[in-house]
Parts: sequence; C-alpha cells; structure tokens
Amino acid sequence: MYMLTSLYCTAFLGVRVVANGLIEHVVTTVKETLDDRDLTELLLFNDSTGKPLDVDFRGTTVDVLKRLGEQFGDLPSKEEEHQPTGRVGRPKLGVISGEVTLLPRHWEWLKSQPGGASVTLRKLIDEARRAGAEQSNVRESQEATYNFMTAMAGDFLQYEEALRALYASDLERFYHFINDWAPDIRNHVKKLAANAFPEGNL
Repeated sequence: MYMLTSLYCTAFLGVRVVANGLIEHVVTTVKETLDDRDLTELLLFNDSTGKPLDVDFRGTTVDVLKRLGEQFGDLPSKEEEHQPTGRVGRPKLGVISGEVTLLPRHWEWLKSQPGGASVTLRKLIDEARRAGAEQSNVRESQEATYNFMTAMAGDFLQYEEALRALYASDLERFYHFINDWAPDIRNHVKKLAANAFPEGNL
C-alpha cells in the first residue's frame, strides 16, 4: 500500500483558491466540490517549489488518491526495512579530532578568544552554516515565487517589475507592484516569498 507524502499544495480555479493543505486533503476537497468541467480547468501548485502538479482526476476519489500514492508515495526502501534496530539508550557523545593548518597569526587570534581555539572554531563553523542555510532559503523562496508568478501572473500588470524587485530583495517595491493583483494570487505570492527577503517580514 502506498502512503502519500506530506506534500502541501494549493488548488486554483482561475484566480481563486479553492483548497490548500496536504495534497490528500486538497484532492479530496476539489473532487467532492467541483464538477468535471471545473476539474479540467483546475491548477494545483506545489507549495514548496511553486511548480504545477499534474494530477489525474478521472474516476472516483479513491481512484485519484490511489494514483497519487503511486505518483508521490513514500515507501521505505528494502535496505531501510531490513536495517537492524539500534541499541536503545543514550547515544555516544564526543568530538572528532583532526588536523587544522593555520598561519601563526591565526593561532594567536584563536588562542586569545574566550574558550580557546576549539570553541572559537566550532562557533565560526556554526555561524557559517547558519548563513549558508539562510542564503539557500532565500534562493528556494525566490525560485518558488518565480515559478508560480510565471504560471499564474505572467500577464498581470507590473509582473516584470515585481520580479526585478523580488530578486533585488526590495520588499517595499515588491509589495507595491503586486498590490493590485487578484487577492488570492497576491496572497499566495506573498506566502511563497516569505523567505525571499532576509530583512523583511511578510
């Protein structure tokens, strides 16, 4: 049996949102509330990527969900199924030693920091990882917003200006350019762009 993944999506009929949430909930809702003609015009978007999802709505709700399970199912691999269970208890804690080559001035600076060289190096690495994760989140948010805007707002007024503001991380101008768009489209764009402006809060 296939289990659906925790894929979140939003369904649009024209410029109006008709359902959003986990894909199983969205598909069930639209299947039970829309007629066949509306279903042919329905567009589903992956909330993580902003890309359209190809869903076959033929047949009953059970039929549709079964196909979805086969398409987006999350089955454990055979290796995972037969992986031996680890020993119960507290995991072994510790550090891994290794060699670091630095210039004398680097060592002098590290040794002068509170906690010494090891503590300082760990802090610097953690900060760099956080900064990298933030940059990655910005890129993913920009890409998802671009994908959705291209599909649903490509012919809207000030579409290109809004895109330029998005990639320039100019929150105020971005909001200005999308302000007059259809409300559901505008709100979904803002949702997808939530991490695209590091210093702005949507």
